[in-house]
Amino acid sequence: MKKKALKAAFPYTLPVMAGYLFLGLGFGILLESKGYSFIWAFFMSVIIYAGSMQYAAIELLAAGAGFGYTAMMTLIIQIRHLFYGLSLIGKYKNTGKLKPLLIHELTDETYSLVCSIDPPKDVDPNQFYLCISILDHIYWITGCTLGALLGSMISFNTKGIDFVMTALFIVIFTDQWLSSKEHRPALIGLISSVVCLMLFGSSNFLIPSMICIAALLTVFRKFLEKEEPTYHDN
Repeated sequence: MKKKALKAAFPYTLPVMAGYLFLGLGFGILLESKGYSFIWAFFMSVIIYAGSMQYAAIELLAAGAGFGYTAMMTLIIQIRHLFYGLSLIGKYKNTGKLKPLLIHELTDETYSLVCSIDPPKDVDPNQFYLCISILDHIYWITGCTLGALLGSMISFNTKGIDFVMTALFIVIFTDQWLSSKEHRPALIGLISSVVCLMLFGSSNFLIPSMICIAALLTVFRKFLEKEEPTYHDN
C-alpha cells in the first residue's frame, strides 16, 4: 500500500474501526465461551470476514451443523454481497491483480465508504480503495482476536452479548430508513419477513422470506431504481 493512499484513507475508516473493534470483541468472547480459542477467532476473521455470518457460525459450530446446511445459510445471509459486487463492476474494472483481494475485502461498511468517498486527485484510486479495505479488515481481525483472548482470561456471564448483531441490524435499518427517500425496498423486506414468520414460524421463516424478498425486488426492480440505496452491515 502506498503511504500517500494510506494517509488519505485512514481518517475515513475511523468510524468503522470503532464499530468493528466493538463487534469483533463480542464475537471473540462468544466464540471462546463455546470452547474455541483465539486462534479460531483469528482465522475465521481472516478467511470468512463477515460479521453476521461469523456470529451465525458460532451456533453452527456448537450444533455440529453439516457442510450443506452451513453453505446454504452462508448463501442466504451473505446474498446481499452479490448486489454490492454488481454495483462496483465499473469502479473496480481497472484494478487488475488487486481485484480478487478487493472482492474478498468487501463488507457492508467498506462498500459504503468505497461508494461514498472520492479519492483525492493526487492519490491512485485503486490504492485508495485497497487501503480502505485492508484497514477495515485489520480492525475486524484485531477486535475478534482480542475478544477471544479476553474471554479466555476473564470469566463473566456472556448472556445477551449475541444480541449485538440484532442491535446492529436495527441501527442499520433505522439509518437506511432515515437517509433514504425510497422506503419501498425496506417495506418489502419487512412485510415479507413478518408474513413468512406468521406462516412458517420462527424456526423456518428465514429461507422463505429471503426467497420472497428476492422475487419481489426482482419483479418490481424497475420501479425501485429511481434512487440508489445506501448500504452500511459484517
